[in-house]
Amino acid sequence: MNKYDLVVLGGGPGGYVAAIKAAQLGAKVALVEKEKLGGVCLNWGCIPTKTMLKTAKLYKDILRGEEFGIVGIDTDNIKVDWNSLLKRKDKVVNQLVSGIYTLFKKNKIDLYEGMGTVLNRNEIRINDEVLWGKNLIIATGAKENFPSIEGLEDMVRSGKVINSKGALSLSEIPKELVVVGGGVIAVEFATLFNSLGSKVTLIQRSSRILTSVESEMALTLEKHLKREGINILTDTKLKSISENGVLFEHKGQDKIVKGDKYLVSLGLKPQLNGIEKLNLKLDSKGFVETNEKLETSLDGVYAIGDLNGKFALAHVASAEGVVAAENIMGKKSTINYNIVPACIYTFPELASVGLTEEEAKAQGYDVIVSKFPLAANGKALSEGETLGFVKIIADKKYGEILGTHIMASHATDMISEAVVAMQIEGTVYDIAKAIHPHPTLSEIMMEAAHGAIDKPIHI
Repeated sequence: MNKYDLVVLGGGPGGYVAAIKAAQLGAKVALVEKEKLGGVCLNWGCIPTKTMLKTAKLYKDILRGEEFGIVGIDTDNIKVDWNSLLKRKDKVVNQLVSGIYTLFKKNKIDLYEGMGTVLNRNEIRINDEVLWGKNLIIATGAKENFPSIEGLEDMVRSGKVINSKGALSLSEIPKELVVVGGGVIAVEFATLFNSLGSKVTLIQRSSRILTSVESEMALTLEKHLKREGINILTDTKLKSISENGVLFEHKGQDKIVKGDKYLVSLGLKPQLNGIEKLNLKLDSKGFVETNEKLETSLDGVYAIGDLNGKFALAHVASAEGVVAAENIMGKKSTINYNIVPACIYTFPELASVGLTEEEAKAQGYDVIVSKFPLAANGKALSEGETLGFVKIIADKKYGEILGTHIMASHATDMISEAVVAMQIEGTVYDIAKAIHPHPTLSEIMMEAAHGAIDKPIHI
């Protein structure tokens, strides 16, 4: 029996990062992975979708060439080669995934490929052998939560209903795509295929898309997506799905929408296969309960990533992996879930961290809300990307930043300024005083900070 200081079950962005960090801190580490290192994020999620969205954005920008003084573009004959797009996606994914395998070799981490089954808190069976670990990190992730809808299982078997993974390997761009769901994944894929020429209908149960996102940003994006040609239907009740289409109730009437493919994205549920014998304490939604150190109800056993249901975000899983590894190796480490950035890669992008205005008021803060539009930013105007704004939520007493919400191209990059400021309990005075380079989109942060103190400069 091979013995280790730490055995990690699952090699996604939480598991592989935890393994590397523990090895860097001197642990003897083994990791068990049934598919590929990098998990869903690198292989079938974050990276491939963003690679494909880049092609879609470039295509849209080429079609807008005349706005920027580029003439002679025959827009009728410009098209996206789907197979070439997929090849580029695979190239990017393979480069990143192969880099993780190299990191494992450099850090002397033993990789076991196959389905692992936990026998007890110290032992995992993999293929024909048993691994022993003083500590165990479970990073098995989550899986699609297909609800009980009449006809859904039959349509999944037929290949007409797909999930996000299936959308990345279609044989061609669908002429008509019906997206069931209005969360981040659903909206990103609606954006992608609409940009590539599909006729997209999005069916959402709630009153708006992106219900977890700051309301003004979500509603502004919803209006924009409708202008871009996406048919968005909210306040619906799903009834069935069949070869005839998706049947649902909308405004008191039964309606049906037919497509070539049906992308269903209605949330996740924890992947508990292989860890049942541990009898870990679960929360009300079935996710594994963990404390601020990522410890489970069983001593020496940690759960990170989508499995614990905190945030289904790759960067959170990685952060949790570092925290769990540090605690295992004797370093006191915790994670602050109040400062987690969330990113949506639509056109324009959305990014948020911290509280909304409504949440801050509900928690008893006397708040300042300062908003600055992209339309007043020089870089945004020069790039022809003026839809959006930044909104800073601050505590009136000291100016401490409680939340920041950005709708802009490159919002997912700019949000890090707010994350760092909040991590060190920074204030709007700090951001206003910091010299921001000109011309950049980042100046909207400085302008909104000035607005929270007194008045912005450029409106």
